Amino acid sequence: MAKAKRSSRLILTAATVLLVGGALAVAFWPKPTMVDIGEVTVKTLQLSIDEEGRTRVRNAYVVSTPVAGQLQRVTVQPGDPVVRGETVVAHMLPTNPAALDVRTREQALAAVNAAQAALRVARADLNAALANRDLAQAELARTEQLVERGITSSAALDRARQSARVMQASVDTAEAAISMREAEIANAQAQLIGFDDQGLAAAIGSASDNIPLFAPTDGRILRVIQQSETTLPAGAPIMEIGNIQDDLEVVVQLLSTDAVQVAVGDPVIIADWGGATELIGEVVRVDPFGITQFSALGVEEQRVNAVISFTSPSEDYAGLGHGFRVETQIIVWEAKDTLVVPSSALFRNRDNWAVFVIADGTAHLRTVEIGPNNGIEAQITSGLSKGELVILYPSSGLSEGMSVAERVIN
Repeated sequence: MAKAKRSSRLILTAATVLLVGGALAVAFWPKPTMVDIGEVTVKTLQLSIDEEGRTRVRNAYVVSTPVAGQLQRVTVQPGDPVVRGETVVAHMLPTNPAALDVRTREQALAAVNAAQAALRVARADLNAALANRDLAQAELARTEQLVERGITSSAALDRARQSARVMQASVDTAEAAISMREAEIANAQAQLIGFDDQGLAAAIGSASDNIPLFAPTDGRILRVIQQSETTLPAGAPIMEIGNIQDDLEVVVQLLSTDAVQVAVGDPVIIADWGGATELIGEVVRVDPFGITQFSALGVEEQRVNAVISFTSPSEDYAGLGHGFRVETQIIVWEAKDTLVVPSSALFRNRDNWAVFVIADGTAHLRTVEIGPNNGIEAQITSGLSKGELVILYPSSGLSEGMSVAERVIN
């Protein structure tokens, strides 16, 4: 009995030790590290500069006042179509004369009196010239008779004719001087016209002096700057007109460090403009000067304007107008059918780029050479082949030869 009990105790002890040992082995057995996995593929890779832009009409026309005057209330509205040289977009009337202060009125009265006195002098000069002309003509007639009788010489006749012509010229000069003095009186009297004068309507004209302003181009009214009736100086803007359908472009303000990478002719993808499909364009100009601006965080930046024209048909962006917001992707580099790896798989190993490649459930460190990197994917020039699996977001604890398994997200 004692031997049987001792044997059973040994068996139970051994079984217990084996169970505990197995449990400990299972608990401390090395498990594979869970990782995210990506694949090396062959595809088209693009390097782009993404920036917000604004649409604008390339050739916008500002209708302004041709002369100082009173603008009548503008009845056209933004979006109305106009035809060059036919559509009247606004009306103007001549400006009423300003009110005269005491000194200005006295100076104008003195100018009128001086002009009237000068007119009287001119008329007196005319009377004197007429008298001299009549005398000269009488002398010429007598000299002609004496020459016919042979009493006087031909030289005396020539002198009489010259004197008659000179006197006639004096009469003409005196008559011209009278016309000048009358014009001076009219000018001086015009200085006396005030907005409260009864003769104002006759002085500045009637309703026929209405000045119509015609549309300078075909298109639509973009905005009305001045709509209410008011008095404006010459050159004051009234409205802006442009052709949205055929003359629309996009302006993007790039950082100067990005602008040096952009060239004329680069393709552009225009997205997030509100339509169902993306639009296509190309860069037509990069301005050669920068503009200092401040970001929302107060950081000083140098911005450069890049102008983009639409290559998509105008029907595709019929809803766009002047000053609309769009998102642009300027493609500065592109490679087709090239080897691509996710950028999140790359890390620096000393002075080289490297990735962890998965083979038979084991991570293997491999050095690679890369081309352009757009932040999402990178071009592989050597070190990898199509279809190989790489570890994404490798941790600092990952090393050569470690067992790994793909992380499954439920």
